[in-house]
Amino acid sequence: MHMKTKYSMFRRGGIYYSQDTATGQQKSLRTRDEAEATSLLYALNEAQRQPLLNLHLARAYLTASDPAFVERTWQTVMAQLQARGKDSSRERYASVFKSPAFDRLRSKKLLETTADDFFAVFKDGKVSIVYFLKRLHNFALSLGWIAVPIVAPYLWPKYEPKDRRGITLEEHQTVLAQEKIAEWKLFLELLWETGAAQSDAANFTTEDIDWQTRTISYFRQKTGSLAQFTISKRLETVLSHLPTTGVLFPNLSKFSESDRASRFRRRCQRVSVSGVTLHSYRYAWAERAKVVGMPERFAQAALGHNSKAIHRAYAKKAVIIAPSLEDYEQRATPATMPQPVAA
Repeated sequence: MHMKTKYSMFRRGGIYYSQDTATGQQKSLRTRDEAEATSLLYALNEAQRQPLLNLHLARAYLTASDPAFVERTWQTVMAQLQARGKDSSRERYASVFKSPAFDRLRSKKLLETTADDFFAVFKDGKVSIVYFLKRLHNFALSLGWIAVPIVAPYLWPKYEPKDRRGITLEEHQTVLAQEKIAEWKLFLELLWETGAAQSDAANFTTEDIDWQTRTISYFRQKTGSLAQFTISKRLETVLSHLPTTGVLFPNLSKFSESDRASRFRRRCQRVSVSGVTLHSYRYAWAERAKVVGMPERFAQAALGHNSKAIHRAYAKKAVIIAPSLEDYEQRATPATMPQPVAA
C-alpha cells in the first residue's frame, strides 16, 4: 500500500531540516550528521504513517463486514435519532439538529471523527447543543456505529440546569387580565387548576371527563402513565365554558408544542412577566400541593406517576412551615393519643 511521504529533508548551512510536503512548514532536525538526520526523518514519517495505516486497515476490515459502515456520517445518526420517540421528541430533535453548531459534524464520517471535532462544537457554549450532541454520540455508540467513545465521559462540559420555578398566582392573574382570546384564557385557567402538561391539556377531550364520579382521567403523552384527579368547583366553572363533545380546545390542539410555548412567551413579554413557561403551571401546581399538605401519593396520582414536577417540589423546592405539635395534639382523638405507661 503506497502512501505519500509527509516529510522531506534538505540541508541548509550544514544543518538538516525537515519540510512538511503538504504545508511547506520547515523545522530544524538539529544535526549536521546525514545518517542521524535520515533516521530522524524516518521516525517523523513513520509516526505519521502508522495512524493512517491503521485507518486504512480498519476501512478494509469494516467494509468487508458492513459496506455502509465506513460511509456513515453524523447526518445519518441524526436522521435515525430524530425518527424515534414521540412526536414532540422528533420535533425537538429536528429543530436542534438544524443549528449551525452541527454543520461541522453533519457530513463528517463517523470513522474519521476525532475529539477535536467535538471540542469545536463545545465552543458554541449553548447547553442545549452540548446536551443533544451527547445524546447523538451515545446513540451512535449504542448502535455500534462507533466502537469506542470519541470523547471520554469526564471530558464533556459540565453544566448546572436552570433553576425552574412555578408561575405565581399574581403572574397568572396578570397574564389572564390581558388575554383577549377566550380559548387561551380558559386554557391557562385549566393549567392552573390541574397542573397538566400543556400538550396533555391541549388534547383533553370530553371522553376524559367522568361527571358521575367528578373526575378527569388521561394517559400522559410523554410517559404513558395514568393521571387522575377530582373536578373542583373552580375547574367545573372552567369546563362549563368548554365544548361538550370532542376536543376541549379545538384550535389550540392543532398547534405544535413549540408553537404554543412561543405564543405564551409573547403573552408574558407583553405584561412584563419573565422566567416562566407553560410548564411553570405544572411546577406551580406541585408546589401548591406540597404547601397545603397534600400527600405526595395524591399529587403523583393527579400529575401522573414519576412526575419530575412532583419529585422536585416534594424534595426541596416548595417552602412549607410545619404547624406546632400542639395543633396536632388538639385535633387528635383520645383513642389515637399515646397513653402514659404505668409504672
